[in-house]
Amino acid sequence: MTEHRADLGKDPDRVSGMFDEVAAGYDRTNTVLSLGNDRLWRIATTRAVAPKPGQRILDLAAGTGASSVALARSGADIVAGDFSAGMIAEGRRRHGHVPNVTFAEADATDLPFADGEFDAVTISFGLRNVNDPKKALAEMLRVTAPGGKLVVCEFSHPQNAVFASLYRFYNDRILPSVAKVVSSNADAYDYLNESIKDWPDQVTLSSWIRDAGWSAVAHRDLTFGIVALHRALKPLG
Repeated sequence: MTEHRADLGKDPDRVSGMFDEVAAGYDRTNTVLSLGNDRLWRIATTRAVAPKPGQRILDLAAGTGASSVALARSGADIVAGDFSAGMIAEGRRRHGHVPNVTFAEADATDLPFADGEFDAVTISFGLRNVNDPKKALAEMLRVTAPGGKLVVCEFSHPQNAVFASLYRFYNDRILPSVAKVVSSNADAYDYLNESIKDWPDQVTLSSWIRDAGWSAVAHRDLTFGIVALHRALKPLG
């Protein structure tokens, strides 16, 4: 089988093909490469969304559904959306028995949902893989009900110079070697590393969210700024 290797052009077919290939071991690999921090980031994201019974929540870039299941424990109805058919298939295999989680193939730049359908939309570690993230933010606004919430958890840029240097050393020297051992497609993680370096900082992403029409935009750093958690609301008017 030919391995897919996406690039910073972020062609949707190449990116989705890459994720199809790593779906089976994706969660395990992420836990290893993040030194277990992915679980802490998921907890922080779930708390920021603050799902409640009766709410309908869209979890984009849901992958195999680990984040969706965490949200579903609240009793809310969760739609786990991803544009990788392989990820969706793996998610259904693992979590298809969870009654309040529904899996759907969904392109973040052209969501197959009605206006104002969701009480909240969240996306974790997926916005930077979208070829037009500003359009995706506008689509998320469209499908969110007035007063509804946006939560974006994404890799970012550590602000402390010493820690930032250590982080770059890990990403450049250690992560590629570990990925070759634990991943079925190490080239996929080379792309993911490149996409993290190319992604804008916390303030810039906040401005993108604001420009898309969201209000009350705020963010906080997780793990010294390796990750930033952005929050916003859809205006009532």
